[in-house]
This record gives sequence, structure tokens and C-alpha cells, in this order.
Amino acid sequence: MNAFEIIKTVRLTEKGTRQGEKYNQYTVVADPRANKTQIRQAVQELFKVKVTRVNTLNVRGKARRKRTAQAGTTSNWKKAIVTLKDGDKISLT
Repeated sequence: MNAFEIIKTVRLTEKGTRQGEKYNQYTVVADPRANKTQIRQAVQELFKVKVTRVNTLNVRGKARRKRTAQAGTTSNWKKAIVTLKDGDKISLT
């Protein structure tokens, strides 16, 4: 897998913005098959920053219903919280 397949997107949330300002951490959506080492290398390659730590968790999809009797679910996905070296930033604008 290349870096663009491993890192799908960066999550922009209120909590994530606070983490970025206070702890220099960013939340990315990663491929569920990727491990921490692959995520670290992909972030360093794509954003040209130094990663000091990667925490991952698998997020279970939620049950959803839209105007039907049958319930569906959203997709499962992998969240990676990436901590950067002091002084490094990811520009999200």
C-alpha cells in the first residue's frame, strides 16, 4: 500500500482542533489493514513532519435508518491519533 491508500483523510473536529493546539496531535482516518508503523511512515511522507507517537483504534459503525423499515449501518473505520515532534505542524486549511 502506498501513503495515499493508508491515510484516507484528516478529521477536522472541535476536539481534534483542541488536541492539535494543546498536545500537537492530529486525528487521521487510516486504512483498517494498516499498522502503526505504516501509518507513521505515511504521515511523515505526505506531510513532511516528524511523528513521535501513533495511537490507533477501530471505530465500529453505527446503526442507521433512513425512511425504511430495515436498519443499515455505517462503515467500520480505523482512527489514528498522531503525535508530532515539537515545532512541527500540519496545515489543515
